[in-house]
Amino acid sequence: MSVRIGLGLAGFPFSDVSEFWRWVDACEAGNVDSLWFSERLVSAQPFLEPVSALAALAGRTQRLKFGMNAVVLPLRDPLVLARECATVDYLSGGRLLPVFGVGNDASPEWQATGRAPAGRGARANEMLALMTRLWSEERVTFHGKHFEYTDVSISPRPVQSPLPLWIGGSSAAAIERTARYGTGWLGGSGQTPAQAGATVAAIKAALVKTGRQIDDDHYGVGFAFRFGAWDEPVVQRAAAALASRLAPGVDPREVIAVGGAGDILDLIDRFVPAGVSKFVLRPVASSGEDFARQSLLLDREVVSVVLRRQGLEPVAST
Repeated sequence: MSVRIGLGLAGFPFSDVSEFWRWVDACEAGNVDSLWFSERLVSAQPFLEPVSALAALAGRTQRLKFGMNAVVLPLRDPLVLARECATVDYLSGGRLLPVFGVGNDASPEWQATGRAPAGRGARANEMLALMTRLWSEERVTFHGKHFEYTDVSISPRPVQSPLPLWIGGSSAAAIERTARYGTGWLGGSGQTPAQAGATVAAIKAALVKTGRQIDDDHYGVGFAFRFGAWDEPVVQRAAAALASRLAPGVDPREVIAVGGAGDILDLIDRFVPAGVSKFVLRPVASSGEDFARQSLLLDREVVSVVLRRQGLEPVAST
């Protein structure tokens, strides 16, 4: 398996847009594999809309891949979303890594948009079937419970064929959805190596039933990290926020890497035997400047080590 590490951005920690672009430029000049944007359509805190943010990244960068983790399908229109993804992939020369999910009952977007969360899984499944066909077929006619399309085509289509279609979530429905429609799986923050390994194994068992295959390299997780100490207030706040979302009995110290490069590498090394080789790491930071500093340390002290282990020579981070 090829181990690759990307950086995740939840919210907008930067003081202004120029600070954000300096961070992007530093990532482009470094060794991280990809950048990932979380979706939050309704929020009093600043969040970049992921699809439009990725379009901007496509024009700013040449090397980096990028993705959204994860776009909530039932809040979107499948034709518009399929065209947006195709356009971003086309303009970036094939660097889009989209990840899709169904959201959760507590998301404020349901009430804000007047939509009911009930039935969102079935709606999402139709969207995945539709988008996959729109990205690959000349003309699409589709008659479903939620969507009716007649002789629809989009152009340009994605450069990548097939366009990656990764699924988020670890529920039984998410596992089945991944096995039926996905080309990869990305687990969210809060997964222990054992939990992620169980999900990977369940997806592979479900693939036998669907008769499909997913590359062994296409299983990933995200986790938070900090070069620092557990008693720092910023770490304590992050751990407390995560604790409320963890499974019973899981300590935040099991799923957040805090300390030095060895602590981060140790957590990565515990995921790899579980079948996970793609990582989206999110800096725990107190400001945009701190976020950029944490990102640079990760590039220099962790990503470079991971690349050298695989016989690859990293570039010197600036």
